[in-house]
Amino acid sequence: MFETLQPAAPDKILALIGMFRDDPRPGKIDLGVGVYKDPEGRTPVMRAVRVAEKRLYDEQTTKAYLGMAGDPAFNAAMMRLTFGDDADTSRLRAAQAPGGSGALRLIAELLHRSRPNATVWVSDPTWANHVPILSAAGLKTATYPYFDAATGQVRFEAMLSALEGAERGDIVLLHGCCHNPTGANLDIGQWRELADLLAEHRLFPFVDIAYQGFGDGLDADAAGLRLLADRVPEMAAASSCSKNFSVYRDRVGTAMLLGATSADADVALSQMLSIARSMYSMPPDHGAAAVRIILTDPDLRADWESELDEIRARMIRLREGFAEALRRQSNSDRFDFVAHHRGMFSRLGLSVEQVHRLRAEHGVYMVDDSRINVAGLPEDRLDDLAKAIVSVLD
Repeated sequence: MFETLQPAAPDKILALIGMFRDDPRPGKIDLGVGVYKDPEGRTPVMRAVRVAEKRLYDEQTTKAYLGMAGDPAFNAAMMRLTFGDDADTSRLRAAQAPGGSGALRLIAELLHRSRPNATVWVSDPTWANHVPILSAAGLKTATYPYFDAATGQVRFEAMLSALEGAERGDIVLLHGCCHNPTGANLDIGQWRELADLLAEHRLFPFVDIAYQGFGDGLDADAAGLRLLADRVPEMAAASSCSKNFSVYRDRVGTAMLLGATSADADVALSQMLSIARSMYSMPPDHGAAAVRIILTDPDLRADWESELDEIRARMIRLREGFAEALRRQSNSDRFDFVAHHRGMFSRLGLSVEQVHRLRAEHGVYMVDDSRINVAGLPEDRLDDLAKAIVSVLD
């Protein structure tokens, strides 16, 4: 049986982790791995999560199945967190999923079942796993221009021009905030223009909101998504709790649907749950239960939001400090965009050769497209890192 198989291509980020681990140099810097890290290089368990897990341990009386949609209270809390307390929930439906990736795949399978010939338009660049997930569900993909590596800005007019050429009923995959891998976001005025275009051309928005709270705040980061929900008749959103609750390994996500009518939303959810049944049957519960406890307890929610504010403020401080160090070392404003971007990632615009030189000559590790994890920046050595980057520039 297995003699017919060929080895799968190695995961580039996992390979980078291995190279970093095996590098004996004491001053090496890891900017590649895609998880939040505190100043000590740890990915901590958040305070509110610890309390919620303890409460879950003390109070939970069964491990029986919750059903294909998961925990209804969790789903309701996530819909409010994402779409806002004032959202029209009569047309909203949600299903708990195994992480944000599971939510993406659930929705992708539903979209293929609904409109198998539609094209999904994704940004250039986009998260590395978007196209594989969409393709695995049988969907066709195309790209729209998004990021100008030379300026660090969004190519918004080119983006709109490309989407004007999409077919009625096509799907547009959008990053709700903290665009991965670039960190360059649409402003609210651009979201309005985009919403008008999507509504006029009858395109279906599919929003991946994996970093809510990591950019400018929980509500600000969802403002574009909420604007779309007010403007278009139908949409879908995949939400992840991996980052903003730091429950990466517990795989906590939500697949959410907005139907043109309540009846349409019910039918779409029923189809999505039948897909869940055929893929994994029931979602994991532990992490989602902890999130539900936090979101429904005012004191725990306040503490969670406070710690999330601290994390976001730290990343903004690192961005600003790194941009200032790069300006000092390069005597230019070439990298000023780093300070204005948001979220955990930025793409520096370096060539593959320059990235490899940084690794070989300075022990600085980042993925080949020069995406860096801002949370991995060494706050006490920003000038040293900036000097190393400038040294490999053409």
